[in-house]
Amino acid sequence: MSQTLQAAKQAKVSLRPFSNRRLLDSVARRFRLLGEPSRLRILQLLEDGERSVGEIASALGSTQPNVSKHLQALYDGALVGRRREGNSIFYFIADPDIFKLCDLVCRSTARSVESHLKELLSANHIGRRKEPRG
Repeated sequence: MSQTLQAAKQAKVSLRPFSNRRLLDSVARRFRLLGEPSRLRILQLLEDGERSVGEIASALGSTQPNVSKHLQALYDGALVGRRREGNSIFYFIADPDIFKLCDLVCRSTARSVESHLKELLSANHIGRRKEPRG
């Protein structure tokens, strides 16, 4: 049994989020957090280890205030953690399970795109008439 499933059973939390309004709201908030491409890029950068706000801003080609805004949202959503070292704040992944979710969504999206592409190619092939040789 997966650790997540065990933890949910131990906490007596419904395993069907749609039957628990508070849990459903929490799931929706998490998906909204991930609906911003900049936040996904930040998470991708942090997958390799902690980074300062300046390092993240530089890697993204963005401003520190913009990156700080996104990091605060990710922190509020418990996806990232932070620690202070001198004048710098370093961010790290607080919930590594987020990458499992991202992987599932990426694989599902790839399958969908592939299926759509096959449909387009099939429709294009059917619509063409063969030219007589000669």
